[in-house]
Amino acid sequence: MALTVTTQIERWPVDGSFIISRGAKTYVDIVVCTVSDGFHEGQGESTPIYYEGETAESCVGTIAGFANQATEFDRQMLLQALPRGAARNALDCALWDLQARKLDKPLWQVAKLPKPQPLISAYTISLGEPSKMEADARAAGDRHSLLKLKLSGDNDHERVVAVHRGAPNARLIVDANESWNDLDIAREAARLAGLGVELIEQPVSAGRDELLAGVQSPVPLCADESCHTAADIKRIAPYYDAVNIKLDKTGGLTAAIALANAAEAEGLKLMVGCMLSTSLGIRPAFALAQRARWVDLDGPLLLAKDRSDGFVFSGGMIGPK
Repeated sequence: MALTVTTQIERWPVDGSFIISRGAKTYVDIVVCTVSDGFHEGQGESTPIYYEGETAESCVGTIAGFANQATEFDRQMLLQALPRGAARNALDCALWDLQARKLDKPLWQVAKLPKPQPLISAYTISLGEPSKMEADARAAGDRHSLLKLKLSGDNDHERVVAVHRGAPNARLIVDANESWNDLDIAREAARLAGLGVELIEQPVSAGRDELLAGVQSPVPLCADESCHTAADIKRIAPYYDAVNIKLDKTGGLTAAIALANAAEAEGLKLMVGCMLSTSLGIRPAFALAQRARWVDLDGPLLLAKDRSDGFVFSGGMIGPK
């Protein structure tokens, strides 16, 4: 049956600003893709990966170009026809939603994933001066039991000390955002281990993972920018203990499930994360996150508002309404 595909770009303001080592964002442009078979509609949302050169406009163009060439397609065809990234994610997730609606079943059943339960999700503390991060942690500490700190490779220990002081009872994970290339990684990790940090994301630049060879880290190291799809697992497995799966990176839930399977086969633990997004973009990630050791699905919380039918964030946990 022929499918029709429509897309639109939506701009959502950030609650204040979202700051990492690459810069600050005050809004996020997302792509919403709708696929219809004439009787049912499915929707998917994606956030362009700006540091890889994607824009909302380029993603819409990719989706439109594909839809103009193929009126009958499925998820497996997408894997062959489109590269990984946000465009394929929006279209893939729309197809999953369409199938679930046609079958009148929840996504988790259609995708053969565990039955969803509320999950503890990290809440991000943006990069800033230690005093600012301490204040942000103190404000968040009563509502969130797991905090994720954005680091820069400069004064990171002081930043973590400040956050720990601001929220002494919170669990901590950190995202180095590829900034530790020139640091003694084992030493940095040991200092953070003493502050209770339980995971370090992407300490070195993607493509320079060999810098981690022989590093004895007391804190698990997690690949983010270094790992996009299942094809990357064999290459990065010698250097990391975990992998952060984001649907915009993998190019959809189909590829994300394949990545999760490959990672677990190599003994890697799973983290499921997200870009800045609304709850529409979080839904398929939440289904996969039921398999994860760490969950970072706070994208909607970092926006000034979310969709009316969005997830409920309460007591540091995320769950459906």
